[in-house]
Amino acid sequence: MSDHSAWVELLKSARKTSLLQDEKRKIHFTMPDGTELCEEYDVKTNELLIRKWRKKTALGGQKPWEFEIGEPDLTDQVAALTHGTKDLVESFTSPKCFRCDNSLSFQWRIRNLPYPLSNFQVSVDADGKSIVVRTKNKKYYKVINIPDMDRYKLQLSQSDLTFAHANNTLIIQYKKPETIKKDQNLLVQEFKRMKTGKDGDTECKTS
Repeated sequence: MSDHSAWVELLKSARKTSLLQDEKRKIHFTMPDGTELCEEYDVKTNELLIRKWRKKTALGGQKPWEFEIGEPDLTDQVAALTHGTKDLVESFTSPKCFRCDNSLSFQWRIRNLPYPLSNFQVSVDADGKSIVVRTKNKKYYKVINIPDMDRYKLQLSQSDLTFAHANNTLIIQYKKPETIKKDQNLLVQEFKRMKTGKDGDTECKTS
């Protein structure tokens, strides 16, 4: 039996290409079912900046990229609007949540929330599967899932959850388990050994 997690084995066995561009290491994966995964790492810190997925439609076409980590840029938002999956104007004015991890924590930023910190309630749900964000004035409610924890079949703990508020942005952090940090470091070393290109961006293009 392998000592590695199913997640590590999946990424190691997937067809993949590597590209260095703009101080980022971009890895493009193609899974056996045709699902695409693109990850971007900071070359200097090895931190994961972007993880996005693209699945096939029932007719074999391509769906828009779905971001698990990182914030879609304007190109991605226009693509989503073209596919009828997002209201472009609303995305700039309504509360907007995106994930931006660091080496120690899963982290989310929710913009356009102009309430004091005392108005927020952030907690792990009763099943230990997700994070629930709500305001006492009942103006905002969101459930946040952590796919990484689901992949490892790990439950969440309230003691590992913290949050803060600044500049109309709610910042939520959840401490990464040691097994996930260990596997991420293992994968980074694996990716560094790949043959890497330096020109173009055809494999990780978003449209």
